[in-house]
Amino acid sequence: MNFDELSIDPRCLRVLKSQHITEPTPVQAQAIPVALEGRDLVGIAQTGTGKTLAFALPSLARLASDPAGQASMLVLTPTRELAQQVHAVLDPLARAMGLRAACVFGGVGFDAQTKALRQGCPIIVATPGRLLDHIGRRNTRFDHLAVLVMDEADRMLDMGFLPDIKRILSGLPKDRQTLMFSATFPKPIERLAAEMLHQPARISVGATATPAAAIRQGIYTVEHGRKLGLLSKILSEPAVESALVFLRTKHRTDRTARALQKAGFKVKAIHGGRTQSQRDQAIDGFRKGRYKVLVATDVAARGLDVEGISHVVNFDIPNSSDDYIHRIGRTARANASGDAITFVCPDEFMALSEIETALGKNLPREEWEGAVPVVSLFNADKHSEFKNRRKGVRNGRRGRRLMAAR
Repeated sequence: MNFDELSIDPRCLRVLKSQHITEPTPVQAQAIPVALEGRDLVGIAQTGTGKTLAFALPSLARLASDPAGQASMLVLTPTRELAQQVHAVLDPLARAMGLRAACVFGGVGFDAQTKALRQGCPIIVATPGRLLDHIGRRNTRFDHLAVLVMDEADRMLDMGFLPDIKRILSGLPKDRQTLMFSATFPKPIERLAAEMLHQPARISVGATATPAAAIRQGIYTVEHGRKLGLLSKILSEPAVESALVFLRTKHRTDRTARALQKAGFKVKAIHGGRTQSQRDQAIDGFRKGRYKVLVATDVAARGLDVEGISHVVNFDIPNSSDDYIHRIGRTARANASGDAITFVCPDEFMALSEIETALGKNLPREEWEGAVPVVSLFNADKHSEFKNRRKGVRNGRRGRRLMAAR
């Protein structure tokens, strides 16, 4: 299948072809026909699968066929980086159709955003908090909203945006198309979808709790005090072309970046305490190869789309299996392969157990001179036996229902 078979606006097709994009990804092939019908949609897919085009192309086709007033399309994202990334994909497509797209997020001044919104941009990509600020200042209205997109919905709830989202929804027209995309579908997202969407179609591409097959995963067991030395050793290896290093807190992120800089690495740090210009400069330098290492909090776990990241290092083990999957998903993008390394200290065995249970396997332990014992609570054989038992119970119930129906 190619995009020519998906009833995409010819102007968008020309833009895609100029970018050498000809074949849709699985999420695009499933989502675009449904969205073109005007139906509400819940799309479940991993990060890096092409969800932006999956909602952008059908939404722009709707705007072209039924031009509305100001702010015809609204895309909500959890982070500034993701807002900018979505806008970068949408903007050339919108311009080809004679439409303008504004990008609205915090950490920068209001003036340029206010000017763009008051000029009447029909497409707005925004983070919830800054959008509410603009709504409060009467810089934009959504009387004619045709399409609402919730991108990375699970992350928005994780970051505490639910009250903001509900305030925004209260001011939107009920007669709209709503497209929700999420990497996972926990109960809170399920409840939000039930409130927001009308009889939505649901598509699911791939296992949401499984990293890409091209990611090589490994565990380094290590004492807390030896983590920095181990990190320096790994980053010095010739195979490490570029590395994204994750930590839990802003303070530790800055401290680790300074230590790596003293050790001679070209490194930058990003986290929620940096200004937008500092974050943009760090990501741009990392993307262009001026910095070999980007040290970050989970602000970069989603929405950071940089090709060619050879290694992701979890300096601090993530708090949940979902965070683990999103972090390591920054490597092995665009059909490449990559390595995901996680440091685990002896007192972090519970966090490791949660990750291994979600993955359904024990992660391989790497051998090195400073390795220490770390308890593994996950038993792959028992996990497989439990899954088979549950499957047998489900099949037995299904068989009894079939017999009862005859």
